[in-house]
Amino acid sequence: MRLTIPAALLLAAAGTGAAAANGSVYTDRQLERCETLSESDEGPSVSMKCPGYGDLPVYFKEGDLRQSQAYGPIGKPWLEEAFETFGPFNHINPRIEWRLAADGTPVATIVRWFVSDPETTSDTDTRYGQVLVVSTVATAANPASCVVGYVDALANKEANALARQVADSDARDFACGLNEPQWHGYRGSLAGEPSRTLPQAVE
Repeated sequence: MRLTIPAALLLAAAGTGAAAANGSVYTDRQLERCETLSESDEGPSVSMKCPGYGDLPVYFKEGDLRQSQAYGPIGKPWLEEAFETFGPFNHINPRIEWRLAADGTPVATIVRWFVSDPETTSDTDTRYGQVLVVSTVATAANPASCVVGYVDALANKEANALARQVADSDARDFACGLNEPQWHGYRGSLAGEPSRTLPQAVE
């Protein structure tokens, strides 16, 4: 287990007043309420548009037993091409935490990913890592939603608080396709390795 540099810097800056968000609201992704945008037997794979927070949708994708999720009014390239997940098989908890700016505008989301341990081969004894994934929320002016950072929820005692610090300090100015998401805090052996596919125009 190791402490990543971004977390050390973040924790050192705690209490400086840099965080701009003032709280959280929560929603649950309910697949039965989602609209299927595309579906294929290859994988199989599916892309869905789901109700989110207010008028902000949630875009859910699944393919090859791996899942991806984006938030807000994303543009067509991000809808069709983006897929941010983990290398091992995984699934996403339906509960979404939306971090709000001082004016009440959602600027980030925090969602728990369950990442399977590739060392286990039986469906009955698979171990799962748990990773809190912080993502941006797309806007009309910036129609891209992407991962900002990762927090290993099993390796860090205050994982939720750390994820909120990352959301509040990093999400607003994070440039999807230009900035690289980082791990924050301790990262254990079950955290899994992220896998990212982004629109070619921003690679």
